[in-house]
Amino acid sequence: MKILVTGTAGFIGFHLAKRLLERGDSIVGIDNINDYYDVDLKYDRLLETGIDAKNAMYGQSIMSTKYPNYTFVKLDICDSEKLADCFEEFHFDAVCNLAAQAGVRYSITNPAAYIDTNIRGFLNVLECCRNFNIGHLLYASSSSVYGMNKKMPFSTHDSVNHPVSLYAASKKSNELMAHAYSSLFNLPTTGLRFFTVYGPWGRPDMALFMFTKAIMEGKPIEVFNNGEMKRDFTYVDDIVEGIIRVIDTPAESNPNWNEENPDPATSKVPYAVYNIGRGEPVSLLDFINEIEIHTGIKAIKKLLPMQDGDVAATSANIDDLKNKLCYQPMVSVHKGVYHFVKWFNNYYTSIVHKVQKNIQKSA
Repeated sequence: MKILVTGTAGFIGFHLAKRLLERGDSIVGIDNINDYYDVDLKYDRLLETGIDAKNAMYGQSIMSTKYPNYTFVKLDICDSEKLADCFEEFHFDAVCNLAAQAGVRYSITNPAAYIDTNIRGFLNVLECCRNFNIGHLLYASSSSVYGMNKKMPFSTHDSVNHPVSLYAASKKSNELMAHAYSSLFNLPTTGLRFFTVYGPWGRPDMALFMFTKAIMEGKPIEVFNNGEMKRDFTYVDDIVEGIIRVIDTPAESNPNWNEENPDPATSKVPYAVYNIGRGEPVSLLDFINEIEIHTGIKAIKKLLPMQDGDVAATSANIDDLKNKLCYQPMVSVHKGVYHFVKWFNNYYTSIVHKVQKNIQKSA
């Protein structure tokens, strides 16, 4: 297939594009490479797939030197005209929208960024899918939509009407917008509620990255809710495997959908929402212990109260994804943290060497 993957300089987008390329799909990746976190990490992810985008002009297409079936365009999904031009040029079979303004805590201080990208930008993606007859739109939702829900594990068949952050509200809005387009234009749409994705090339604002960096530097780590937290930590390879299974299975109408007792996870139109996680929540303190094991360094913990917009626990009911698409997470937290720490050491060792070489050249 020819697939558009938005957010390919991002953590999940990078891994997804790489896997799709390796199985033979033709991929067009777009990303605006914003400075929400270190842009050098984003450029280095792209470089791993043969895309040298550091000096790329906005709107310029770059061919991969590693994958002949990969084209990257520096582009913002908020740019409706340029996005439409991209759709018109490449004729996609499917779209995977991972471009978004991420971060629960950032949404408290920078709410406008979430309206711009997660609402207006997503609307532009929907409009392009509608106007260019896309066969399937898959988009990133989030476990954050469960908000005040306390019933565990979280199920897509339960209502999610009480978000505790604007980020969560924007992701729930995406699900509602997608349903409207599925209903109005018969566009197959599938939302995936991601549960705490981690692994090599991860985001610097995520717990694993921040904890590992601080522990290795001998600095204290901030542990919120006094460590009384649980997360459904899911390794990125398992997430990507699930995404690919969903891409290959466009949403269909549910013939048993009951208007008098509506199921939020399906519809009488081609629409679906799935949880995608590991299904085995791990305490934050146990997660930190895994980092200590693989770094060989004891963490200095600074226990703090719960942050605004955060929740104490997440746990995914992934039965639908298992039963319908044979999804089965394979990577344990012990193994996953090991792979991350190994990558972290290699990546930052190489950066130090680059800096030292540049200093020697300039001297």
